[in-house]
Amino acid sequence: MLDDAELEALKTRIEELSLEHRDLDDAIQALQESPAVDHLRLRRLKKRKLQLKDSIARLRSQMIPDLDA
Repeated sequence: MLDDAELEALKTRIEELSLEHRDLDDAIQALQESPAVDHLRLRRLKKRKLQLKDSIARLRSQMIPDLDA
């Protein structure tokens, strides 16, 4: 069970990661629209975006209380 401080820390971290995820989304969109697309950089940004998505999902799952069956 998480205490209030741990829960707030998780929420804060999720917000930070979500912001970075949105920023990467904008950067990827801009890079794709660029006439000289750097495919390696684009791949790296997309990979980082997926890592962030996984991290966010993992943190959100930690916020769900364990239920005793």
